[in-house]
Amino acid sequence: MQAILQQAQKMQEQLLAAQQELAEAEVTGTAGGGLVTATVSGSAELKSLSIDPKVVDPDDTETLADLIVAAVRDASNNAQKLQADKMGPLTGGLGGMMGEGGLGGLQLPGM
Repeated sequence: MQAILQQAQKMQEQLLAAQQELAEAEVTGTAGGGLVTATVSGSAELKSLSIDPKVVDPDDTETLADLIVAAVRDASNNAQKLQADKMGPLTGGLGGMMGEGGLGGLQLPGM
Protein backbone atom coordinates (compact mmCIF):
# COMPACT_ATOMS: atom_id res chain seq x y z
CA MET A 1 0.00 0.00 0.00
CA GLN A 2 2.88 2.35 0.82
CA ALA A 3 4.35 1.79 -2.64
CA ILE A 4 1.03 2.68 -4.27
CA LEU A 5 0.80 5.90 -2.25
CA GLN A 6 4.37 6.82 -3.17
CA GLN A 7 3.63 6.17 -6.84
CA ALA A 8 0.47 8.30 -6.64
CA GLN A 9 2.41 11.15 -5.00
CA LYS A 10 5.09 10.94 -7.69
CA MET A 11 2.43 11.05 -10.42
CA GLN A 12 0.81 14.06 -8.76
CA GLU A 13 4.16 15.87 -8.70
CA GLN A 14 4.72 15.04 -12.37
CA LEU A 15 1.23 16.28 -13.28
CA LEU A 16 1.81 19.56 -11.44
CA ALA A 17 5.15 20.03 -13.19
CA ALA A 18 3.57 19.31 -16.59
CA GLN A 19 0.72 21.76 -15.87
CA GLN A 20 3.27 24.44 -14.96
CA GLU A 21 5.19 23.78 -18.18
CA LEU A 22 1.97 24.11 -20.17
CA ALA A 23 1.08 27.39 -18.48
CA GLU A 24 4.49 28.81 -19.40
CA ALA A 25 4.65 27.40 -22.94
CA GLU A 26 3.43 29.37 -25.94
CA VAL A 27 2.32 28.08 -29.33
CA THR A 28 1.20 29.93 -32.41
CA GLY A 29 -1.38 29.47 -35.11
CA THR A 30 -1.67 31.28 -38.41
CA ALA A 31 -4.19 32.04 -41.11
CA GLY A 32 -4.10 33.70 -44.49
CA GLY A 33 -0.60 32.52 -45.19
CA GLY A 34 0.72 34.18 -42.04
CA LEU A 35 -1.23 37.42 -42.37
CA VAL A 36 -2.83 36.74 -38.98
CA THR A 37 -0.92 35.04 -36.16
CA ALA A 38 -2.37 34.06 -32.79
CA THR A 39 -0.24 33.06 -29.82
CA VAL A 40 -1.75 31.03 -27.00
CA SER A 41 -0.35 29.49 -23.85
CA GLY A 42 -0.03 25.74 -23.57
CA SER A 43 -3.25 25.87 -21.56
CA ALA A 44 -4.99 27.60 -24.52
CA GLU A 45 -5.13 31.14 -23.10
CA LEU A 46 -4.91 33.73 -25.89
CA LYS A 47 -1.74 35.77 -25.30
CA SER A 48 -1.37 37.88 -28.42
CA LEU A 49 -2.71 38.50 -31.89
CA SER A 50 -0.73 39.90 -34.81
CA ILE A 51 -2.47 41.26 -37.90
CA ASP A 52 -0.57 42.28 -41.02
CA PRO A 53 -1.82 45.72 -42.17
CA LYS A 54 -2.27 44.33 -45.70
CA VAL A 55 -5.27 42.32 -44.53
CA VAL A 56 -7.06 45.26 -42.93
CA ASP A 57 -9.81 46.49 -45.26
CA PRO A 58 -12.45 48.68 -43.60
CA ASP A 59 -14.94 47.59 -46.25
CA ASP A 60 -14.34 43.88 -45.62
CA THR A 61 -14.18 43.23 -41.89
CA GLU A 62 -15.77 39.80 -42.34
CA THR A 63 -12.64 38.40 -44.00
CA LEU A 64 -10.47 39.79 -41.22
CA ALA A 65 -12.78 38.28 -38.59
CA ASP A 66 -12.64 34.91 -40.38
CA LEU A 67 -8.83 35.04 -40.46
CA ILE A 68 -8.68 35.87 -36.75
CA VAL A 69 -11.00 32.99 -35.87
CA ALA A 70 -8.95 30.61 -38.04
CA ALA A 71 -5.65 31.72 -36.49
CA VAL A 72 -6.98 31.36 -32.94
CA ARG A 73 -8.46 27.95 -33.80
CA ASP A 74 -5.11 26.84 -35.27
CA ALA A 75 -3.25 28.03 -32.18
CA SER A 76 -5.76 26.31 -29.89
CA ASN A 77 -5.36 23.05 -31.82
CA ASN A 78 -1.59 23.36 -31.43
CA ALA A 79 -2.06 23.93 -27.69
CA GLN A 80 -4.22 20.80 -27.47
CA LYS A 81 -1.50 18.80 -29.21
CA LEU A 82 1.05 20.17 -26.74
CA GLN A 83 -1.24 19.24 -23.85
CA ALA A 84 -1.61 15.72 -25.19
CA ASP A 85 2.15 15.40 -25.58
CA LYS A 86 2.83 16.64 -22.04
CA MET A 87 -0.09 15.10 -20.18
CA GLY A 88 -0.76 11.96 -22.20
CA PRO A 89 2.07 9.87 -20.80
CA LEU A 90 1.13 10.91 -17.27
CA THR A 91 -2.63 10.52 -17.47
CA GLY A 92 -2.25 7.33 -19.51
CA GLY A 93 -0.57 5.82 -16.46
CA LEU A 94 -3.84 6.13 -14.57
CA GLY A 95 -5.12 3.11 -16.47
CA GLY A 96 -8.34 4.75 -17.59
CA MET A 97 -9.31 5.64 -14.03
CA MET A 98 -10.16 9.23 -14.86
CA GLY A 99 -11.90 8.74 -18.20
CA GLU A 100 -14.38 6.13 -16.98
CA GLY A 101 -15.68 8.17 -14.04
CA GLY A 102 -14.36 5.63 -11.58
CA LEU A 103 -11.34 3.86 -10.23
CA GLY A 104 -10.54 0.63 -11.98
CA GLY A 105 -14.17 0.02 -12.85
CA LEU A 106 -15.46 1.23 -9.47
CA GLN A 107 -18.16 3.79 -10.15
CA LEU A 108 -18.04 6.95 -8.10
CA PRO A 109 -21.26 8.66 -7.01
CA GLY A 110 -22.41 11.30 -9.47
CA MET A 111 -20.15 10.12 -12.29
